Amino acid sequence: MVPVIAGCKHSFSALVLCAFFFAAASFHASAASKTEADEKAGAALFVDKGCTFCHGVSGVGTAKAPSLIDLRKDKAWPEAKIKIQILNGGQKMPPFADSLTDQEVSQLIAYLLAKHRPAPPAAALNPAAQ
Repeated sequence: MVPVIAGCKHSFSALVLCAFFFAAASFHASAASKTEADEKAGAALFVDKGCTFCHGVSGVGTAKAPSLIDLRKDKAWPEAKIKIQILNGGQKMPPFADSLTDQEVSQLIAYLLAKHRPAPPAAALNPAAQ
């Protein structure tokens, strides 16, 4: 048990409470920035791995593959099912298990499920500029 000095009981409780809220806020901020970083990395991967060839720029869909724009709202496509589709392919989609790391798959999923999808970096859109 932590000894409490007379008159400092409230100060100690306030200190503990402040430390808790600071830690929670720091965790939330780092989780949010990681998600944003993953979404941006996923946007670049979406172009780099050729997803735009079939799904179109930003996943708008083409005659070759469906739109992915509203994927985040489609309850038939939870994150686990999207991961299986990316890794194993299906119907006309090729599998990407051999060409993506686990982190890259997570980044692609973060991009596909993002509320506001980031645009891919200009370098990813124009490989000749590199």
